[in-house]
Amino acid sequence: MWRPLLCLLLLNLCGCAGYRLGPTTGDAPGSRSVQIFPFNNETLEPRLTDAVTAQLRKSLQRDNTFRLATHGDGDIVVTGKITHYRRHELSFRQHDVSTVRDYRITMTAQVTARERATGKVLFDQPVSVSATEQDIVSTERQALPLLAADLAKNVTDLLADGTW
Repeated sequence: MWRPLLCLLLLNLCGCAGYRLGPTTGDAPGSRSVQIFPFNNETLEPRLTDAVTAQLRKSLQRDNTFRLATHGDGDIVVTGKITHYRRHELSFRQHDVSTVRDYRITMTAQVTARERATGKVLFDQPVSVSATEQDIVSTERQALPLLAADLAKNVTDLLADGTW
């Protein structure tokens, strides 16, 4: 009676051996802090800087791998510039080929993370995201927060995974 339960317990424990909770770098959660500087906007699209910076701060707080430094004392400093924001027409109305039905919006930011103490660059690379919307009004209103949140998640994953 006990043998099948013991075997089942051992199989469950063996199956969970590859999973880890918390940071994948081996650091304790919250042991390092990150300071986020507002990104520069090199595009003609307004309001990108605020959306990206706010979402990046929220994403870091939600991830809980790092503490968010707000007074200039972060162990890691993240800076960036938004280099690309474009709308691409995906499809047009059936009887009016000049009216766009669906858009794909893409945004790219060059993101740099560096250690404050040593100045060592942890990573300096472009991060791109995209979203699809049905009309220009929803594009302007709904896509920007989604793009900013996706970009923030990708940057947070780069920091948390420590592949640098």
